[in-house]
Amino acid sequence: MKINFLGSGTSQGVPVIGCSCAVCRSLDYRDKRLRSSIHIEIAGQSFVIDTGPDFRQQMLREHVKRVDAVIFTHAHRDHTAGLDDVRAYNYLQDMDMPVYGAQPVLNQLKVEYAYAFEKNAYPGIPRLILNPIDEKPFTINDVSIIPLPVLHLNMPVLGFRFGNFSYITDAKHIPEETFERLTGTEVLVLNALQKDSHISHFNLKEAISAADRIQAGKTYFTHISHKLGLHSTIEKDLPSNISLAFDGLQISVDR
Repeated sequence: MKINFLGSGTSQGVPVIGCSCAVCRSLDYRDKRLRSSIHIEIAGQSFVIDTGPDFRQQMLREHVKRVDAVIFTHAHRDHTAGLDDVRAYNYLQDMDMPVYGAQPVLNQLKVEYAYAFEKNAYPGIPRLILNPIDEKPFTINDVSIIPLPVLHLNMPVLGFRFGNFSYITDAKHIPEETFERLTGTEVLVLNALQKDSHISHFNLKEAISAADRIQAGKTYFTHISHKLGLHSTIEKDLPSNISLAFDGLQISVDR
């Protein structure tokens, strides 16, 4: 299984428009963060989790030639705003794009992309097949996926586990049942927004605490704000089994 971090930034990305802080002015490529998303290659399948506003740029940068399904964590725009660009894959693959998400997410997509669901659809619109999921395990083309329910303040969000790999973003609280589902995870991805406390995201201290409890062999932090600090500085202070993700980072995980 191969995982590619398409984006590791928070809703505004890094650099932030109009900001002149040290992180936003940094020349380190690891401090340039598009909106959070990952690409997974597993069992001959190509999946994308979340299509944020930078989806087109991310697909071009990483030369992703095929996408077999899109999976959504939740309905916020920094995770859904690029879905229109799957129409390139509709054309390349001559197929409608399977989209998986909780029912409230799919309902929101029908609003945001109403033109894609009209009876007399305009030629060239994205062709989507909506597949509702809940907290029960599901499969896509024989690939087993375990949802990981978390809370983003009061908003339900789904992380996902693929074998020994688990991905969680936009979490402020992990329920006990989800901690149980994370048992045995070898590689974990978890959100760590900033150093200061935040109403709907783990800060750095909370993310480290959650990672310590989950005890994955390796943990990567994502959904990172410019307020966290320079990549090179924060990385030095992290425990040896925890690293900051960055855009374009590629890792391999045994299934």
